[in-house]
Amino acid sequence: MHNVDLNQLASLINKNIPGANAVVNVAPDAKLDSSINIEASHITKTAQWLRSNTELPFNALQAITGIDWMESMEVCYIFANFDVNASRELILKVRLTDRVDPKVDSIMKVYPAADWQEREVYDMFGIKFNNHKDLRRILCPDDWQGWPLRKDYVAAKYYNGIEIYPEAKMNFEDRDFIVRQAMIKKAQETKAQ
Repeated sequence: MHNVDLNQLASLINKNIPGANAVVNVAPDAKLDSSINIEASHITKTAQWLRSNTELPFNALQAITGIDWMESMEVCYIFANFDVNASRELILKVRLTDRVDPKVDSIMKVYPAADWQEREVYDMFGIKFNNHKDLRRILCPDDWQGWPLRKDYVAAKYYNGIEIYPEAKMNFEDRDFIVRQAMIKKAQETKAQ
């Protein structure tokens, strides 16, 4: 349902939001989705423009997710326009180079649907959303340590005295996860020496 000329949209973003530096990422395969990258510092202004412009409006936020590229973090937004005569989707991305304390502005005031989605990205990746009204964990307990979807995450063996992966209840995927966790931990320990 993409139905949008990304080059035209990137030009409109750059024309209307100075400094956004919108760049089209063309997917290498027709089965994959192309996207637009912008400067993280311009996400709120870009979201406001996407929602309110008359040329190519996007009246809905479908999803927000994070990506850990090891050397940086990325936040992906999927916007849509659900007009029967002009339906379209857009994947908009911002790159965050600070892995220790990744931050980007919240778009919750522009798209209220961002509320729980930003909380989920925070909970899983540790990406903070500035000006979010209630940024706290949404899936993990409040006292959980670490960010489970980061590639360098090492799961604890116990949580509040409860064994997280008891041997008798593990399936193949759990066993594979434990092996990968051990490999990550070993690599981290080797790197620290």
